[in-house]
Amino acid sequence: MAKVLNKVMGILGLDDGNIDDYEEESSNDEKAFEREYEEEIDEPIVSKRNSKVVNIHTNATMRVIISRPKDYDEATTICDELKNRKIIVVNVSDLEPKIAQRLLDFMGGASYVLNGELQEVEKNVYILSPSNVEVTNELKTEISGKGMFAWTK
Repeated sequence: MAKVLNKVMGILGLDDGNIDDYEEESSNDEKAFEREYEEEIDEPIVSKRNSKVVNIHTNATMRVIISRPKDYDEATTICDELKNRKIIVVNVSDLEPKIAQRLLDFMGGASYVLNGELQEVEKNVYILSPSNVEVTNELKTEISGKGMFAWTK
């Protein structure tokens, strides 16, 4: 009966005689693994590819578009140019004040969604700039001071 009990315990893995053998085997496996791991670390890592960093948004020439909309329907055309990462100068002096305000609201929403900026340069003249362009206050004063926007007066 003891043989049957030992056999059942052996099948279930509860036999004390085999536990010591298993621990010795596992410690040997761990040492072999550690040696293999150390050997892998010692080998230098050589990259076979040459990495090249390329800027996707490189614009060799930035275009500035000057727009003088005649009605509200031109708002989508202006915002499409902003979506194409172009700078747009918009003169709304030919529009009625309510329509000009609606146009500015539309352009402001589009510039917000595209992470751009809408800034006033002079009365009724605005600059829409995409996220990759920064318009400083010095640039605005230089532009308005040189009479570049003489057609707005």
